[in-house]
Amino acid sequence: MPGRDRGVRLLAPLVARAAATYGAADASGLREALRQASDRYLRSLFVAGALAVIRYANIHGAKHRPWLTALLAWRPVKVAAIALANKLARMAWAMMAKGERYRQPVALAA
Repeated sequence: MPGRDRGVRLLAPLVARAAATYGAADASGLREALRQASDRYLRSLFVAGALAVIRYANIHGAKHRPWLTALLAWRPVKVAAIALANKLARMAWAMMAKGERYRQPVALAA
């Protein structure tokens, strides 16, 4: 049958990569690869969220976000989105580290 070895051919790149370590492969390499992949995914989610906030601010105005307004005045949209994504990531990390819920800043609550 001509298609019998198809599964072996599909797994060959994975096996070759694992065999290239000459037996030194352990779970830490796999953990690091998974961590980097998840970091990449989380970064893309934060950037997508930041772009959505910027798009919303362009349509509806950003008077209640003076930091974002000032940033968009002198930086390109993508640079502002990365800065906002970093700010969102720091906020998320702080909430998780402290075990707190999001508290709206006092200046924005009014």
